[in-house]
Amino acid sequence: MKQAPGTSANRSHFTPWQGILAARKLLCLVASLVASKVACKPVGTVACLLLCATSMALSQSIQPVIVEYTGSADGKFEVTNDTFTPMAVILEPHSFSINPDGMGVFRSLDADIHLTLSTTSFRLEPKESHLVFYKAHSDSLPAWFTVYAAFAPIGGGDGIKVRVKLPHTVYLYQSKPISKESIHVGDAAYLSGKDAVVCELSNNGPYLVRVQEVRAVAGKTSVSAAGFPLLPGASRRVTVEWKDKNRPQYILLQFPHFDLKQMVPDKDP
Repeated sequence: MKQAPGTSANRSHFTPWQGILAARKLLCLVASLVASKVACKPVGTVACLLLCATSMALSQSIQPVIVEYTGSADGKFEVTNDTFTPMAVILEPHSFSINPDGMGVFRSLDADIHLTLSTTSFRLEPKESHLVFYKAHSDSLPAWFTVYAAFAPIGGGDGIKVRVKLPHTVYLYQSKPISKESIHVGDAAYLSGKDAVVCELSNNGPYLVRVQEVRAVAGKTSVSAAGFPLLPGASRRVTVEWKDKNRPQYILLQFPHFDLKQMVPDKDP
């Protein structure tokens, strides 16, 4: 299988956009947790607590965030506590689907995915890191899952304790590449009022594939958006920000073994 740019077989693949999404999701989680605990507090107190909780949340990490394997997985990830507070960490495996907007919908780990972790819980002292090793295979391919590391501070009295979850996501690819005929690209459109080029993409086949890059093009000008996995039977809304004065001519979707081009109409929808 041809690998995504900057990766080799069974190496991690992590884009800046995925990091932004993970950070945004984390901040929203912290905000909701803190708000639910301090709903009756003065506004100034809530803001202060939110700032402190957000700072704490960004001081924990898990690396790599996303990895891709062909067949089975024999991997590891590192969990870090960069705060000055001891943390209890519990590992929670989940299966998931991805909706057309690119958001994950999580559930219990599917029964046909067999995952062995070197540990399922541990304590992290301040400024400490811990390596977790794992093996995974599935009764059928492709398969995918996430291991969430749930952080909770140890001690500190009866004050607010924010529980933060960070993901390590694993994709197990089939050995056979997906066919070009399995991918359907819907009509593209330029939304001038939103400075965006959009189209819908569907994977009508049984195989997992990564869209390596999405690019909007007008002459010598082009703007790219980060790639993403396209699950079997799933659809995805693709959006590329476009602020150039010239109207985009087409969208180019790059896959491991082929490219797909969709022209952009001359008029707004």
